Amino acid sequence: MLNENTTTLIKQFINFGIVGVSNTVIYLVVYYVLLFYKVNYIVAYSVSFVVSVLNAYYWNNRYVFNKSKQGHIKPLLKTICAYGSTFILSVGLLILMVDDMNISQNLAPVINLLITIPLNFLLNKLWAFK
Repeated sequence: MLNENTTTLIKQFINFGIVGVSNTVIYLVVYYVLLFYKVNYIVAYSVSFVVSVLNAYYWNNRYVFNKSKQGHIKPLLKTICAYGSTFILSVGLLILMVDDMNISQNLAPVINLLITIPLNFLLNKLWAFK
């Protein structure tokens, strides 16, 4: 039988995953729409990142970590920092994949998600919404 802390952690990770799926859809839609309009892939990635971080903050604050009754500035700034650190990592990986490894600019962001989603959960859980 799982203890209460483990059960809470599992529920939060599942809820984070649910929010993450919807957030990923938003992120990819914005990214691909901008690519369709011939926006540079780094600019498209950056804009989609900002939109997705704001969406993630709202739903993680309200639904995953249940912090909506507390102040918003500190967790928002921490969320921006948490996602910002993985953004820097993911942009580096994106450039590496697209420019050096010849991975499609359409596929590279999806591969990045396999790395950044678990890292973002840990940063949000252990720091931004602590």
